[in-house]
Amino acid sequence: MKSVRPYLIWLGIAVLLTLGAIRGMQWVRDHPEHIPTAPFEIAHPQGWATHRKLVALADDDAACFAALNRAGAGYERRPVVGTGACRASQRMVLTGDKFVPTTRPANAAPGCAVTVAMALWNRDVVQPLAQKHFGQRVVALENLGSYNCRKIAGQQAQSQHSTANAIDISAFILADGTRIALINDWDDADVRREFLHEVRDGSCDLFSTVLSPDYNQAHADHFHFDMADRTAGWSVCR
Repeated sequence: MKSVRPYLIWLGIAVLLTLGAIRGMQWVRDHPEHIPTAPFEIAHPQGWATHRKLVALADDDAACFAALNRAGAGYERRPVVGTGACRASQRMVLTGDKFVPTTRPANAAPGCAVTVAMALWNRDVVQPLAQKHFGQRVVALENLGSYNCRKIAGQQAQSQHSTANAIDISAFILADGTRIALINDWDDADVRREFLHEVRDGSCDLFSTVLSPDYNQAHADHFHFDMADRTAGWSVCR
């Protein structure tokens, strides 16, 4: 039996590598949510690179608002406030509830990156869990504010609230008017507790920091969410 000529072996390898490269490029085109260099789109599903892209938006006003524009989101920008470590240039308010439920009070004006993260959070975490546990949608969110020029309690580091790169969510309002509040329902042995704990757990892949009543007494009545840019992209979820 004659042996296979070496050039035929190399030809076969080349063909396989070419086919693999073609399939790889197709996969990249079909899954931009996994590619750090692909433009961020709100419509994309969450992927390996989603959190990194959201963090990058916090430092790129133009890119962040462009993502909202491409998604067709209505919003109003708020004036830049503060200076230095307390300068907040991305403050905004969505003008509809297409991406995030109505917020109460409505003047919180979190930064663009936090708002975009909340749009994914609402789509992938809040509404699916509300349907799972209550069979209805969340129509409003109560918050304790966004912009606040201050340091983290007990630390020298500046809080993400100092640039409006954070928001504190205290309650969820269902379509039938039911109010689910962290201060009342976090430890109750019923479906409200399950909902709140699953919302916390489901938030961890989106936000850089997720702090709940399990963290400390200062967070007994709210979730703290922010898009902090940390070394190596590590996050905090407690």
